Amino acid sequence: MPDATLDRQREVIDAFMAAARDGDFEALVAVLHPDVVLRTDTAPGLPDGASLELRGAETVAKRALTFSRFDLLQRPALINGAAGVVSLKDGRPFSIAAVTVSGGRIVELDFIADPERLARLDLTVLGAG
Repeated sequence: MPDATLDRQREVIDAFMAAARDGDFEALVAVLHPDVVLRTDTAPGLPDGASLELRGAETVAKRALTFSRFDLLQRPALINGAAGVVSLKDGRPFSIAAVTVSGGRIVELDFIADPERLARLDLTVLGAG
């Protein structure tokens, strides 16, 4: 079950984003459940239409560190009633992440990063300005 309050979800997600931005591997692992699952609809080297699923705190933390090199602006978002993140590059959506937080740790990260899928979404980014 996800943590009940959006404030608690947001705290955990903010800690994850700060650790990724700072390149702090140990802090990333600390906010991830040992059996965390990351899913994304696109990744370098994947064929069109394929998706990627990664499991485990260390594997997901390593992946998060690779994205810390991108120049992304991240904004809090409400996705399907839970806390999430919209990442922007050059003012345009780069990805959205639905995040499931349970027991004070991230248990699932679901990303949409395919440009065609993002273009079809009705996104309003709040506080971006």
